[in-house]
Amino acid sequence: MDPNSIVFTSFTVRDIRWPTSLDNIGTDPMNLAGENSFGYLQYTTSVDGLVGTGWSFANGQGNDVLCTAIKSLAPRLIGRTLGSLIKNMGVTQRKLQSGQIRFMSPERGVLQLATCAVLNAVWDLWAKAEKKPLWRLVADFTPEEFVRVIDFRYLSDVLTPEQALEMLREQEKTKQDRLKEALANDAVPAYNTSAGWLGHSDDKVRELLVDAVKQGFRHFKLKAGLGLETDRKRLGFVREVVGKEGILMVDVNQIWDVDEAIEYMKQLSDIGIWFIEEPTSPDDILGHAKIRAALKPYGMGVATGEHVNNRVMFKQLLQAKAIDAVQLDALRLASVNEILAVLLMSAKFGVPVVPHSGGAGMVELCSHISTIDYVVVSGKKSILEYTDHLHEVFEAPAAVTKNGTHVTPTVPGYSCDVKEAQFAEFECPNGTFWKSEMGQKMVNDPWRGTLGEQTS
Repeated sequence: MDPNSIVFTSFTVRDIRWPTSLDNIGTDPMNLAGENSFGYLQYTTSVDGLVGTGWSFANGQGNDVLCTAIKSLAPRLIGRTLGSLIKNMGVTQRKLQSGQIRFMSPERGVLQLATCAVLNAVWDLWAKAEKKPLWRLVADFTPEEFVRVIDFRYLSDVLTPEQALEMLREQEKTKQDRLKEALANDAVPAYNTSAGWLGHSDDKVRELLVDAVKQGFRHFKLKAGLGLETDRKRLGFVREVVGKEGILMVDVNQIWDVDEAIEYMKQLSDIGIWFIEEPTSPDDILGHAKIRAALKPYGMGVATGEHVNNRVMFKQLLQAKAIDAVQLDALRLASVNEILAVLLMSAKFGVPVVPHSGGAGMVELCSHISTIDYVVVSGKKSILEYTDHLHEVFEAPAAVTKNGTHVTPTVPGYSCDVKEAQFAEFECPNGTFWKSEMGQKMVNDPWRGTLGEQTS
């Protein structure tokens, strides 16, 4: 389909929230309760039935703010053709992040989330127009086409377009072999997080772990940070269930100061932990570097990225040798454009990409991203988080094989489309759940998710 004949004609933005807190999904030391939520954008086009879908993620309260931010950016594409936008996506990204609105928060915060939603819709529409899943659209790019979708501003001191071309051309030599693996669902090993939510009882964690081992998982991540005695007890029986060969990671979602993180994790070193995730503020690059240097003699690494807003922060984390795993979030950066830049930088620094996909729809999107990383960019297998909730709400749901690898997406697009029936129940504030007595208590609790303050 000729992209120059596809015109963006109108858009809708909807606030959809699932009550995931009722099942303790997403519970961690910073979040007593969270409602997986989207600011959900859809563009209609001049081609009947061809719709571009994009969204960004929130955790319940504040999703209305996200929707407002998306509404402030979405009109910029009305009247434009798809062809004019994809001719040079690097330029499109820069323009979308420019103008008066940039003053609000340049390439960070809620405006960055809104930018992600808008650009996600463009990528989704592009892939649908080409009748390819997003990962395959990118895998079929020439190195020159790949480089053209990236805005290299602020990166040229560590990565230039010429260096990126050289890297991609080198991977082209063996790309077809890795493409075959992707088509055989053997490109992206999965790791399990669903067993590790903090709100689960020990018995529930044990039950979920046993099931995960049977499903073929060998990597497991658990929430921690509620005290050494509690953590040692839980991690101890987790190690028993998964055996010596199981690879454990822990996540504390930013609760510690730097020195506190170092001393705490030293006391868990005998359990055998690959990395500690988000041990301190996600903005503290030098703090992460200090923690990594201190824990390295104990055989533990450091990971972060799910709250890293842009490519510049990832550049600095890599420059500072602060992390052992790049945990980019498909919905925190400025869509595929910026993600591809981070993939290239990570490959250059030799740090594996282990995307964060702990919320609704994140596995769907990150399945594309991890496949691109392996097939096109790094040529090295990494792992991708798998959380087993809300896949059924999508038109193209994510899944894992019986061998514990992610199923490579096959449906054209970026796997963004939510089934329309979900909105009748979960669109806020008028969906049937949010109109119910329970829903009203939850949505009207101003301290929802705050330890010691939540009333619903």
